Amino acid sequence: MNRALNGQRFSWQRLRAMMFKEFIQMRRDRLTFAMMVGIPMMQLILFGFAINSDPRNLPTAVFDRDHGPFGRALVAHMVASGYFRVVEEIQEDAQIEAGLALGRVQFVVSIPEGFSREVARGRRPELLIEADATDPAATSNALGTVSVLAWHALDRELRGPLAGLRSGPPPFELKMHRRYNQEGITQYNVVPGLMGVVLTMTMVIMTALAVTRERERGTMESLLVTPLRPIEVMLGKIFPYVVVGYIQMTLILVAARVIFGVPVVGNIGVLMVASVVFIMANLAVGFTFSTLARNQLQAMQMGFFYFLPNILLSGFMFPFRGMPEWAQRVGELLPLTHFLRIVRGVMLKGNGPEEILGEVGALGVFMLVVSVVALKRYRQTLD
Repeated sequence: MNRALNGQRFSWQRLRAMMFKEFIQMRRDRLTFAMMVGIPMMQLILFGFAINSDPRNLPTAVFDRDHGPFGRALVAHMVASGYFRVVEEIQEDAQIEAGLALGRVQFVVSIPEGFSREVARGRRPELLIEADATDPAATSNALGTVSVLAWHALDRELRGPLAGLRSGPPPFELKMHRRYNQEGITQYNVVPGLMGVVLTMTMVIMTALAVTRERERGTMESLLVTPLRPIEVMLGKIFPYVVVGYIQMTLILVAARVIFGVPVVGNIGVLMVASVVFIMANLAVGFTFSTLARNQLQAMQMGFFYFLPNILLSGFMFPFRGMPEWAQRVGELLPLTHFLRIVRGVMLKGNGPEEILGEVGALGVFMLVVSVVALKRYRQTLD
């Protein structure tokens, strides 16, 4: 009776033994322990160093038809503000559309012919700034700075007989054209991006869990005794989820158009064809994770570890060009970065196959590399 009562009492010795056992189990599950340490560290680094909601040094093209002193002074003041970085000198109108549509530049500054002469005469000529406003957060602060800068940008140049022009309104009329999203509606940027985010999350995790679940249930052994080759097993696992991915895309496109009023300027067929490469790339990642994970919990942990940098460094949540250069290089390696450019380019800019070819090529390279890794890992599990 006393022994039974003693067994019901709280025992520090038994507690220490249980804690020691749990630490041993944690040490054996190295992958889970690595995720527990790695995910918080990744969040700390990304939010502390890579995320910036006030992007600067944005690539800017200048179309200077005037080549006068006032135009050059204005561009110099814009660069000095820290928001603009001149990367291209445009020579013809066609280059404006190409630069903005392909995303090479964020802004195009057009200085009309005779600009300096008209300023000197006090006629307030127009100065046009065109911005790629598919992501309003990336352009709003820079355009606001130009509006303020216009009042005093030419003060140093307006001397002598021209000093009287400094006391009135700006010596030129500033015209700002927000291309592709004139009203700066956030949903136009976020809702198309959600298509890539949803596909990334579901395709990777669903595939990783599907294969790992078979291993846990013992049905993988049934596949191993069949004459199926690794490539056949991989494609057989992946293709059904391609159909699921297209169903998700269709639902998001319908909701984007009907509920949120997001315009669809380009050809949806082009987007659907390009999307298959993105879907296959993510499914290959999920298949690779399934060959590494011992159980479904580890598969989900790896999926989340992969999903976190994709959502933070792709330009979905924060302006891509606001990140430091090292973070942008990492973002270029992620498939979601390229898919966001494709879906936003097709839906908002009307981009066609030629404009998105480079992004599709990057997705194709990623898909091939990950597929080779997945097949190699799967052969190792067969052995």
